Amino acid sequence: MQAELEEFFRLLKRLSDAFGVSGYEDEVRGIVIDELREAADELRVDKLGNVIAVKKGERGGIKVLWDSHMDEIGFFVKSIDDRGFIYLSPVGGWSERVLPGQRVRILTDDGRIVRGVIGIKPPHLMKPEERNQVVPLDKLFVDIGASSREEVERAGIRVGSPVDLDREAMMLLGDRVTGKAFDDRVGVAVLIKAFKEIDGFEPTVYLVVAVQEEVGLKGARVAAQQISPDAAIAVDVTTANDVPGVEPKDQVAKLGEGPVIKVADGRNASGLIAHPKMLRLLLETARSEGIPHQLSILPGGTTDATAIALTGEGVPSAVVAVPTRYIHSPVELLSLNDAVNAAKLVKAATRRMTREWYEREILWGASLKA
Repeated sequence: MQAELEEFFRLLKRLSDAFGVSGYEDEVRGIVIDELREAADELRVDKLGNVIAVKKGERGGIKVLWDSHMDEIGFFVKSIDDRGFIYLSPVGGWSERVLPGQRVRILTDDGRIVRGVIGIKPPHLMKPEERNQVVPLDKLFVDIGASSREEVERAGIRVGSPVDLDREAMMLLGDRVTGKAFDDRVGVAVLIKAFKEIDGFEPTVYLVVAVQEEVGLKGARVAAQQISPDAAIAVDVTTANDVPGVEPKDQVAKLGEGPVIKVADGRNASGLIAHPKMLRLLLETARSEGIPHQLSILPGGTTDATAIALTGEGVPSAVVAVPTRYIHSPVELLSLNDAVNAAKLVKAATRRMTREWYEREILWGASLKA
């Protein structure tokens, strides 16, 4: 088991450390293609940049879509002042409180990385009321060591250059690891692992590693339209608030207690309500296979499954999530055992998604006029 966790972490670290702000996922996409090339019966990249890998099942089997997203939240360069300081525009949802003092990477048009730091007005020059406030993004700036706008531009940086945080994934105690962009590089790693281990499945599996989830679930929507799947499972992170200051009733999920099977997400369940038959399948699979698991309702945020579910005539969809602390920060933290068990759950549940199961459980209304 330890060897399996170490192998999984190597894959996760490779994915997590890569640059992949929404719309600029090239480095991550290259890793995904490299990992899937030998395992897939078919492998392609669509016009939006999604990677779609196919593992063919038996004749007459249904089409099951597995989804995770490769993009991460980040920034665009918004402006450059005459002194060479760079101002940022967010890509995805940030909390400004985690940003001051962070190192960043700026991607130039020719693929080079320029490093800098996020600075703020010196605290000893702040007014008393300023010291007690979160510094808003428009008051933060990036310092790359330049002394003029021209020097910044000569470095290859322009308005619109994408920016991510400069962090590396690393091991902590036990099976706990931390790094940037585990949302959703851990989902990518989970499904790559599961896809490589498919053997003798009746359904045909379409693995979609999607772009631009963080800015509107865009890649998954396009991919699902192409595939027209019969059912779908998305793998993403979900918040683990099992930390000091949070009441147990508000924790959503806990690290080390297994992957999360989501019942619903979004404000007032406005995201995805898991298809009841898919939910039951995941629960029955976890129980019968002895896979530790948790149930949760996430009060805010959603996943690609929301877009996939509304494709075509509708796609019965569900989410398996890896509980993660400090989501949308540079120090996201999770349990490798939870991630590996997520791969086992997705794989085992998909094996049960036979044509007979589909017609009995999903197409229950097909003969109402008979």
